[in-house]
Amino acid sequence: MSGEPMTAPVTSDAWTADEMMTVAAARALTGKTACFVGIGLPSTAANLARRLHNPELVLIYESGTIGAKPTTPPLSIGDGELAETADTVVSVPEIFNYWLQPGRIDVGFLGAAQLDRFGNINTTVVGPDYHRPKVRLPGAGGAPEIAASSREVFIVVRHSRRTFVERVDFITSLGFGDGPGHRERLGLPGRGPVLVITNLGVLEPDPQTCELTLTTLHPGVEVDQVTAETGWDLAVADDLQVSAPPTPEELAALRALTSRPATRKESP
Repeated sequence: MSGEPMTAPVTSDAWTADEMMTVAAARALTGKTACFVGIGLPSTAANLARRLHNPELVLIYESGTIGAKPTTPPLSIGDGELAETADTVVSVPEIFNYWLQPGRIDVGFLGAAQLDRFGNINTTVVGPDYHRPKVRLPGAGGAPEIAASSREVFIVVRHSRRTFVERVDFITSLGFGDGPGHRERLGLPGRGPVLVITNLGVLEPDPQTCELTLTTLHPGVEVDQVTAETGWDLAVADDLQVSAPPTPEELAALRALTSRPATRKESP
């Protein structure tokens, strides 16, 4: 996509900004029971959480795998390793009709191409004209249902002005719509996005306005860096916190997880 350049990565001698983001997202899954996982950054974080912080966490993927334990981040929801390592595999309708829609999923873990101040997600088109967009994105998949019905939604995404926009060009997955009460008017059962975890910090919705607010900075990041990469006048919490740096154990587990072999074993 075209737009402003990505934020320069914040690093230390020991870890990168992406590693800090993934570790922070994994920590957030401590104490959760079942996680509906999206592909990409959310999947890496969820699998790290299962290895270190929450070994009983059940990872559920849209393709029907329950209790998947992949050794490397899956390439897609159809990656064979998800089925091979799962406790069970059910049909896609069962995943949605029995597990997700009745509220049996603690956390839906999603990414975003665009995200606005009310946590609405766009993964469909960039540009004002749906039929002739600047960029056509992969689309919805199961994300709208995950955003609607999970008890809570965590969003993991890199922080830049082209992603954090004043208003998304298309609402693929509803956050808080146009503000307080929108989800309730639509009858959506889930709480919506409660955490947005980026390479710069963590945002949470204000309890009264539902507007995303910066509540935590990652080590080495300044508030001005975050506001400069946000497409609206970002609110900042009075009691702004700082994330604990990744531990050696977390970094070792993450790097072992993401060090995909040069050649992947093919199914016969």
